[in-house]
Amino acid sequence: MTKMLVTTTEQIPGQTYTVIGEVFGLTTQSKNLVRNIGAGLKGLVGGEIKDYTKMLDESRDVAVDRLRDNAVALGADAVVMMRFDTGSISQDMQSVAAYGTAVKFTTAE
Repeated sequence: MTKMLVTTTEQIPGQTYTVIGEVFGLTTQSKNLVRNIGAGLKGLVGGEIKDYTKMLDESRDVAVDRLRDNAVALGADAVVMMRFDTGSISQDMQSVAAYGTAVKFTTAE
């Protein structure tokens, strides 16, 4: 199966479609205790905390995959106007949400 098109734009060039509705993909992740200690030490000296950057990158991918799954379950052909939202649940937990509008392509008559 080809991955469903997910775009941040409102229009898909060359396509007309009807809106099905909102779709979401959510995940919450944290690093293990050893990595949290390492990140805390890095916070003292400054610089990028690569473990957290990697965690957020992986979280984004999981959230988009779940968004696609949600869209497929609704019978969508694509998702437009996709956005991300992130937030801290606690000091070492991050939540990532991907959301957008599921659409079904229409054919010219």
